[in-house]
Amino acid sequence: MQQGWLTKTFKGDRALWGLVALFMVYSLLAVYSSSVNVAFRSYGGDTTYFLRSQFFMLLLGLVIIILVHYLPYRIYFSLAGLILIVATGLLVLTLIFGARINEATRWLEIPGTNFRLQTSDVAKVALVLYMARTLAKYQGELDNFILVTKYFILPVGIICGLIMPENLSTAVMIFGISIIILYIGRVPVRFLLAYIGLAVACVVLFALLLSAVTKDNRVEVWKDRMENFVTGRADEADDYQSNQAKIAISTGGLFGKAPGRSTQRNMLPQSNSDFIFAIIIEEYGLFLGAIPLILAYMILM
Repeated sequence: MQQGWLTKTFKGDRALWGLVALFMVYSLLAVYSSSVNVAFRSYGGDTTYFLRSQFFMLLLGLVIIILVHYLPYRIYFSLAGLILIVATGLLVLTLIFGARINEATRWLEIPGTNFRLQTSDVAKVALVLYMARTLAKYQGELDNFILVTKYFILPVGIICGLIMPENLSTAVMIFGISIIILYIGRVPVRFLLAYIGLAVACVVLFALLLSAVTKDNRVEVWKDRMENFVTGRADEADDYQSNQAKIAISTGGLFGKAPGRSTQRNMLPQSNSDFIFAIIIEEYGLFLGAIPLILAYMILM
């Protein structure tokens, strides 16, 4: 009976459910190992603080996955526009009322709780749903430049424009994914090249205007990162986190130091979030850490 309940609840592609389980297990092990010391220092010796938080978020995510899995796809088709509007509203609220963490306002925090939502993640899903629905709706009219601009590029521009002031890399990624979706959807390449040129011009103009209006902005951060990438040189203080991540990866080697043996988790400020992949490689190595995860994501795609 138990097996029947499990089969009924997790029906569908078993390989996909297996990947979900793999990601959940990996995340629990990695989050606990990478956060145990910072949790001990920050939460009065409570070394499981981040582990419990991750476990709760995994349960919440699993419930959402199951609910979404059971809903008919036509519901997403009909609600795609509304979901995009809600996501846009969340981005506006984040810019106005968002929690500022590490000199960037990217999170919307529920007052009186520790729950934070990175609204750009909601926008990613909403935009993909909207574009898929709209591509299907206007499939025979995609050679119309005005139509494509109105129903695709305008929403993409609004979403990216709201994200860009605080998170340029995410805005660029979303724009790039949108262009790929349009290309797969058979939008003419000449349109896409025009939109890419327009986007580059808008980013440059925005950076120049922001620099002229106020010094309290992230333009210098963007500039430094691009210079570091092009020249391969960086001030040690400015490149501290990436250097520590590289050390973690290099010391992990082929087989890793073993779970819980990371030393760079004490050096990386965001070892249990932004740089957790480096900690995974340090502890599990290339063969048990990096390659299985990368392959899992490739299979998922």
